[in-house]
Amino acid sequence: MNAASEWQVYRTRFLIRARQLTEPMVFVDALGREHCGCAGDYLVESSDGTRRIAPREIFEDVYVPMGPADENWPALARRRPPEDLRRAPTSPLN
Repeated sequence: MNAASEWQVYRTRFLIRARQLTEPMVFVDALGREHCGCAGDYLVESSDGTRRIAPREIFEDVYVPMGPADENWPALARRRPPEDLRRAPTSPLN
């Protein structure tokens, strides 16, 4: 094996909110795509509000639980930039 085929470490890039289904679920998303899942699969919500269903085997292989989501999802929307980034920009003409 050459160096180009060595193992690499990866992680998922985005935080999601999810709940495990207790019964079958079917829904159509805003783009008209049908999503269906069985008990044990996961309803996944991204920070932009889109939802999908992930099969249990795939979901549990990819995601690591980080604890309960609070009601103000997404948490990043509550963050404020550092003080120096909140100042009004100065005009180069001043």
